[in-house]
Amino acid sequence: MYTPLDYFPIMRQAFSVIRPARIVLVEAEIWPNLAAEAHTRRIPLALVNARLSARSERKYRQFRFFVAPTFRLLDLVCVQEREDADRWQRIGVERSRIKCTGSIKYDPEVQAESEAVAASLPVTPKPSEGGWDALSVGSPDGAVLFGGSTHRGEEEILATIFLKLRQQFPSLRLFIAPRHVERLREIRAQLNALGLQVALASEARAGRERNDTDCVLLDTTGELQRWYNIATVVFIGKSLTAHGGQNPVEPILAGKPVVFGPHMENFGILAKTLVSNKAAIQVRDADSLERAIVELLRDTEARQRLVQNAREVLSTHKGATERAAALIHELHSAL
Repeated sequence: MYTPLDYFPIMRQAFSVIRPARIVLVEAEIWPNLAAEAHTRRIPLALVNARLSARSERKYRQFRFFVAPTFRLLDLVCVQEREDADRWQRIGVERSRIKCTGSIKYDPEVQAESEAVAASLPVTPKPSEGGWDALSVGSPDGAVLFGGSTHRGEEEILATIFLKLRQQFPSLRLFIAPRHVERLREIRAQLNALGLQVALASEARAGRERNDTDCVLLDTTGELQRWYNIATVVFIGKSLTAHGGQNPVEPILAGKPVVFGPHMENFGILAKTLVSNKAAIQVRDADSLERAIVELLRDTEARQRLVQNAREVLSTHKGATERAAALIHELHSAL
């Protein structure tokens, strides 16, 4: 169900009806009346996978007088990185209540379970189904440039790079998963204007794609994790022409090297750690993106090194879910 409207009479009634034994909030969803009512009723309130960017911290500190009382009501804050602990303390959370557990989203054990669930879905595409053989996916020379969760402007950049690279890699194919599927018609028109033969994933699955298809647009939702399996190189969207970046963990766990632009603010600490450990490539602009893709397409060992290094970075988050659950259990038992 949706969270009840954070208005005192409504929240009080919701607590009376639901009567929660404990409340676990995720990432940054902290509502003042919910926190106050939980505190009044002595219901443990935990925030897991707590995320707080430098930008959000600055904003909260400007209004610390108003927000700190709510943050003080949190009984437990499980942060993703040690750097996050200082930020949460500066906006009002007691240090003793802040624990570094790692990220649940980056936990390889949880991701492995998610992949197993995705693999069981009958709707998930496979290269052998429909007309995928015509796209040469899975063949030794059938490389795939994959744009994951792209934003406006990034599709055209990838298409332009793709057209240049086809001269060096004739069997190269372009797959794009837009972050917002409602933009599909706009994207398809842009790519057609560049001279690409574009098919939708649903058309390809039904065997209706043309033999000369250059690019496939994903027009389905909830399947991106499995689609990464066909990629050779993955570009992480919302990092080149937009700010924030998308999650690079799914393609890494699929065993694919990732490249992203300069704007990875939503995953700043992870992006910085990946780059410093030579586990991902960060580019400045379209030209440097093209050079990075060319190098990775040419060098199989370079791709494998990136993936191996990236998995080692993520290994530090192994068991994050279990650690957070144990702390919540102890908190509940103590109150």
